[in-house]
Formats: sequence, C-alpha cells, structure tokens
Amino acid sequence: MADAQDLANEHFSTLLVEERGDRMVVLLNRPDVRNAIDQQMVDELHVVCAALEQNPRVLIIAGVDGVFASGADISQLRERRRDDALQGINSTLFVRIAKLPMPVIAALDGYCLGGGAELAYAADFRIGTPSVRIGNPETGLGILAAAGASWRLKELVGEPVAKQILLAGLVLRAEEALALHLITEIHEAPLLMEAAHNLADRIGRQDPLAVRITKSVFHAPAEAHPLVDQLAQGILFESPAKFDRMQAFLDRKADKKAQEAANQADGKKN
Repeated sequence: MADAQDLANEHFSTLLVEERGDRMVVLLNRPDVRNAIDQQMVDELHVVCAALEQNPRVLIIAGVDGVFASGADISQLRERRRDDALQGINSTLFVRIAKLPMPVIAALDGYCLGGGAELAYAADFRIGTPSVRIGNPETGLGILAAAGASWRLKELVGEPVAKQILLAGLVLRAEEALALHLITEIHEAPLLMEAAHNLADRIGRQDPLAVRITKSVFHAPAEAHPLVDQLAQGILFESPAKFDRMQAFLDRKADKKAQEAANQADGKKN
C-alpha cells in the first residue's frame, strides 16, 4: 500500500496525478477509449485511495480530452463471468472513494456513462460543463448498473427519474442534471477545473477535522442519529481548532464593534 510520499514515484499508465498541499487532482487518462474504466485504472485508483486514506486531502477527479468516462471497458466486461461479478471490482473501488476522509469533487465533461456515472455518483460534489451526458445504459448491454447506481441514484435524483435512467436508458443532459441537482454547477469547459479548485478552496477554508467528521456523520445510518452527532460534537468541542476559530470570530466581532464605535465618535465630532 503506497503512502502519500510514494505517489511521486508511482508510474500510472491510466491516470495523471497532481499533488498539492491540501488536495490531489486525478485525471482519468485513456483518451483512445474515452477514458473507459479498465482493471488497470481500478488498480491505480486504489493506490490513490490508499494515499488519501493515510494523508487525507480533497480529491478532484476529472477526465482528459473533453470526456469524464464513457463507462467500464466493454472489451473486459464482455469476458467477465459470475465470479468476477461477485468480486465487485468497480463497486468496491467506488465505495472506497465515497468513504475517503475528505470530500471528493467530480468535474464532469462530455460522456459520463455507465461505470463513469457510478464513479461520479460516489463523489460528494459533481460539477459539469454544458456538454455533459450522464446516465446508465447497462440494461441495453444485458447487464445492470451494479457499482452503486442501483441504490445511490434514487437518493440523488429520486425514484421516478432513477428508474427512467436505470430501466429505460435515459441519459441526462447538463441542464437536466442541474435541475435534478445531480450536478450543482455548470461551467464552460475551459473554466471547469478552475471551478473545481474554487470549490476545493472553499472546503479548504473550513477546519479539516470538522469537515472529516461532518462527512462521516452525514453518511452514518439513520439509526445512528442523534447519538453519533453528539459523540462527534464531543470530539470537536475538545479540538484546539474549535477554540482558536471561535476566539478569532469573537475577536473579529469585537474589532468590528470597536471600529463602528470609533466611526460614530468621529461623526459626532464633525
């Protein structure tokens, strides 16, 4: 299992990886097959996950050449049999991505279909371009969307639309996905990565521990609440960042009040 320092020495054949202080940018890089997800890409994304589990940072994931991911690699899918399905090759990876400690931002462009869509559903945030086409055409290939769409999608867009996508092969355009809140922002392609970094910057201004714990609590099962919220808050109430950030807030408030009083005094003199 690679740690964060090892990634600089990793040779990725299906990914382009850039590490920054508080984030990692991963581009799916199989342009000859529209970034289709094959076993090698799955293996390399597991290496990325291992690094982010050991050194939590925001993950921005996108694709090259105007495509996020056209789906799983059909040439490999055709050869897989029952035992391969039972391994959950893609679903295991996408669950791992969804459970990363810090938020995951999927920056979508062009085709985001099948396994590519399921990878996007596993992210915490999805933003896109006007050319986004997102959906799950698996039933047209004689299989089902078994890497998360069958249960994540109805939570994201509601059961009626999820059934249209999963059972009738509906592929959403960008504006449709935006109206359903499947994506939350649309940006022209040249500005997509800038928008993703702006979102990562907003996350970066929050307390990292509070973000990590909030993400965990958000995804906790319903029966765990409110106890899990109270226990998590107990941890955060003892964190140094809580005292530092609250004191800074109070200091800014006091400074603002003092400045307003000084301005009023100056106004009376004049």
